[in-house]
This record gives sequence, structure tokens and C-alpha cells, in this order.
Amino acid sequence: MSVMQSGSLDALGNGGEALIGMAVLGKTAAALALVIAIILICTALLKRWSNHTTRHGANLRIVGSTAVGNRERIVIVEVEDTWLVVGVGSGRITKLHERPAPEERPPTPSATPSSRFSRRLSKALAAGRRLDSSAPTDPHQTP
Repeated sequence: MSVMQSGSLDALGNGGEALIGMAVLGKTAAALALVIAIILICTALLKRWSNHTTRHGANLRIVGSTAVGNRERIVIVEVEDTWLVVGVGSGRITKLHERPAPEERPPTPSATPSSRFSRRLSKALAAGRRLDSSAPTDPHQTP
């Protein structure tokens, strides 16, 4: 009988170690979940708090720009009622000229080359969809 009792005690001992290991694993998972929850709550609070602050650059508008090199550009920026001509390149911004903004604002270009391309692409896709919808719906039918 002592052999049988000894075997059952060993089984209980091994089960106890497994339970202790599962408890440690559970505590670790709970701590990880708590850290992730704290991070998510902090980001939500920061997003909400940043919406109430004033937006930087609200009075700033890019009037126009042109490339003068691979990495250099000349940009006209409107700040309140002043136009600044600045050179931008290789990590530096240099003020080139300053003048008052004109009373009559230049019209914003409505048809830039990229918007013309996107319009043509959307028309081509729409035409392709119309052709696909007029095609027979039975996949086994030959055209």
C-alpha cells in the first residue's frame, strides 16, 4: 500500500507544480493585458486632449511651389496677410523674399496634371465596369 500511496502523492505533487506554473502564466498574461490597456487608454486620452488644443499651421497656406533641383524647391507660403518666398532643400529652409498678400487671391488650379490623370483613370475604370456588366454572367458560356 505504501507504493500506491507514494505514487498518488507524486501525481498530486506534479499536478500542483502544473497548477503553480499555470498561475504564474495567468498572472503574466494579466499583467501584459493591463499594460496594453493602459497604453490604449493613454492614446485615447491624448487624441481627445490634442483635439481641444489649437491647431498649429491653421493660418498657414501654400500658395505655390516649383522644383529647382533634385531636392530643392521654391515655395510661396501665405501667413495671415503676408506671402513668404522660401527656399526648401537638404534640411534647410531659407527666406528669400517677403511681400504683402495681394487683395485678389489667385485661383486654385482645378485641373492639375495629376487630377486630369485621375479623372481619365476613373472614366476608363467605369467604362471597363460597364463592359464587364454587359458580359454574360454564365462562366461556362463561351463568348
